[in-house]
Amino acid sequence: MSDERTAVTTDEDEALAVTDQEPRQSDPRVGDGPGISVAGPAQGSRDGAQQETVVFEASGVNVHYGTNLALKGVDIPIYRREITALIGPSGCGKSTFLRCLNRTNDLIPGAAVSGDLTFHGEDMYAPDIDAVDLRRRVGMVFQKPNPFPKSIRENLAFGMKVNGLKANDDAIERVLRRAALWDEVKDKLGDDAYALSGGQQQRLCIARAIAVEPEVILMDEPCSALDPISTLAIEDLMRELREQYTIVIVTHNMQQAARVSDRTAFFTVEQPGDGSRYGILAEHDHTEKMFRAPEDQRTQDYITGRFG
Repeated sequence: MSDERTAVTTDEDEALAVTDQEPRQSDPRVGDGPGISVAGPAQGSRDGAQQETVVFEASGVNVHYGTNLALKGVDIPIYRREITALIGPSGCGKSTFLRCLNRTNDLIPGAAVSGDLTFHGEDMYAPDIDAVDLRRRVGMVFQKPNPFPKSIRENLAFGMKVNGLKANDDAIERVLRRAALWDEVKDKLGDDAYALSGGQQQRLCIARAIAVEPEVILMDEPCSALDPISTLAIEDLMRELREQYTIVIVTHNMQQAARVSDRTAFFTVEQPGDGSRYGILAEHDHTEKMFRAPEDQRTQDYITGRFG
C-alpha cells in the first residue's frame, strides 16, 4: 500500500461500518512511576506463539485529509488477542489511526492513506480487498453509544442477517451473554434500545459488533461518556473479550490504559516550525514498561501530567 489511496464511499459501506469465555484473573501490579497503578493483564501467562502473532502491521503509514497531513510515519505491530491502548493528547491522530484499521477513514471525504498497512500479512488497501467484509472482521465501537432506533433484538439481528448469520433466539442470547448484558435485558428484548442506560447502550453496541463474528474490536474512547460504574463494567468486559478477540482502544484515561491493556502506544503532536501540525507515534511497548520506564521523555511527560 505504498501509494496514496483516496477514500471512496457507498451507502452500504456507511451502514455496515456502524454495525459494528471464561473471565481471566488479572495479575495486579503496582507501578513505581507517576502514581498510576499498572494492573493490566499478566504478560507471562499466555502461550508465547499466540502472544507474538501479529494481526496488523503498520509501516510508514500517513493520513491526509485533503491537503492537510494528519498523521505521519506510523510504524507499529498489533498483536493477536491482546488489548492495545492508544494514548496521547487531543489531535495527535489516535482515532485517525484507529479508523485506518478497518478503513472507516474511507467514509470521510478527502481522506487518503499511504504507506503499508497489513491485516494478517495482506495489504488492507489492495484493490481486491472487500472493505465491507473487512469491517465485519474488524468491528468498531464508537465514543458515544449509537444503537439503532430499533428494539434490542433488532439491533443485533440486523447485522447478523446482512452477513448471512442466524439471528435466532439462541444466537441473540449467546451474543448478549458475551457482552455481559443478557441478565439485564432478557425480559425486554422487544423494547426500544434507547430505553437502556448509557452503559447498557454501550454494551449493546459491543454486542452488535461481536454479533457479526469479528476477529478484532476497535474501541474509540468507549467510556468517555459513561459514569465510573458503567466504565468499570466495560473494562471488565474488555478483559473477558480479550480471550477471544484482539482489541485496540483509544483512551484519554491513563489509569484505564494501565489497568486493561497489554501494550500501549503513545501518540503526540509534531510542529516542525513551518506552520504545519500533525500526529506521530512517539513510542510503543508493553504497558508495564511504558508506564514505569518509558524511553521517550515526551511519553514520561504526558503520563505524569506535565503536558496534554
